[in-house]
Amino acid sequence: MRMFLPLVIASIATVATAQSYQPVRHTLPAPVFAGGDNETQVQADMGIDVERDRPARWRLDEHRRLDRALAAVRPQRPGVVDAFVIVAALDSDPVFGREAREAARVLAHRYHADGHVILLAGSDGTRDSELAMGSPGNLDLALARVAEVMDPAEDVLILYTTSHGAPFGLYYNDGDQGYGAVSPARLWNQLSTLGVRNRLLLLSACYSGVFVPMLSSDTTAIVTAAAADRPSFGCQADNDWTFFGDALVNTALRKPQPLASAATEAQTLIAGWERASSLDPSRPQVSIGAGARTWLAALERDLPTATPRAGRPAIALLQVK
Repeated sequence: MRMFLPLVIASIATVATAQSYQPVRHTLPAPVFAGGDNETQVQADMGIDVERDRPARWRLDEHRRLDRALAAVRPQRPGVVDAFVIVAALDSDPVFGREAREAARVLAHRYHADGHVILLAGSDGTRDSELAMGSPGNLDLALARVAEVMDPAEDVLILYTTSHGAPFGLYYNDGDQGYGAVSPARLWNQLSTLGVRNRLLLLSACYSGVFVPMLSSDTTAIVTAAAADRPSFGCQADNDWTFFGDALVNTALRKPQPLASAATEAQTLIAGWERASSLDPSRPQVSIGAGARTWLAALERDLPTATPRAGRPAIALLQVK
């Protein structure tokens, strides 16, 4: 029995550490976006990315984390429609870190993207993150790295982002240190400049439908958590999933069904959860270009068997009396 005592003590210490860990929180007002709606939109379109009060050691560590993630991406295979997956949690609230990690696993499995995945995320709520954060700057470099190793004529970018959102786009917020935004114009400009034409964009954030008009194209498929004028739900820090992530990724995309069917299933699930919770409809948006159906058919020709859902349901916290 004595030989197992150190292991028991170590296990108890690990659990205690996980339970006592406190992720970073947002306590200070953002030092940007203070100039009104028009000024905020201009800043977001320029790709604002502000890091304040960061120690030099943190910056070096962040550089190394990102460098490892980019270097691990393997080049495409000629003659094969390869999927390159980027998953980015742009906010340090643990719900986004947890959602991003599982979304990366689900999407890599579904689209056979092993060796073609970049995951950017903060803490999962149990420890400091080992990953580079999903800041606008890091996301830019991840997109550039994928563009560098993919064949734009045949390969596909799959981008999943999870964060808070605003009418100007996606909001980056890492504790009280990191602030920024990714607007539709900014994302469109980056993808166009990099020559990434075949793309599946899955955007989990309030008001994310604002991306649909500008990002839609013949070779683009885009699914958003909400309409341009609507919030989405489930983004409480203690959740494992947002409504959108739980419905689309954790449920519908785990099944061997086409993207269009998965998006419809997710819309139905979300609408039901919102009705049950007396929430205003978020109205997730779906746009699939005619040309996108060609590469979707190639990617979906050999979908794996269904996998079980993970984590607590997104609606669980709302059901607690």
